[in-house]
Amino acid sequence: MPVVILIVVIIALVIIVNCVKIVPQAHAVVVERLGGYLTTWSVGLHFKVPFIDRIAKRVLLKEQVVDFPPQPVITKDNVTMQIDTVVYFQITDPKLYCYGVEKSDHGDRKSDSDDTA
Repeated sequence: MPVVILIVVIIALVIIVNCVKIVPQAHAVVVERLGGYLTTWSVGLHFKVPFIDRIAKRVLLKEQVVDFPPQPVITKDNVTMQIDTVVYFQITDPKLYCYGVEKSDHGDRKSDSDDTA
């Protein structure tokens, strides 16, 4: 009997510890309750309801850089040259970033002009 109580206590402690979350500086956490948006956590200590709340996405709020591969362009005087594109962006609304953008992963992308099919 004491072994069963010990196992139940350990499981309860693990669940409670997993429900305490610390959001670091320059980050935000989007939380869903039963599959729908609940709130956005900013910096600090937060508690979620076990088995009901889930962390949908962790968002970095720092300015980020996306480098695109060089692309050939034709100038006005019919000269072909390569341009290199760099995009700087910063996420200001984590909820809109998670739910308002279809592909919010801004990793390595192929440009539309790179299609060779």
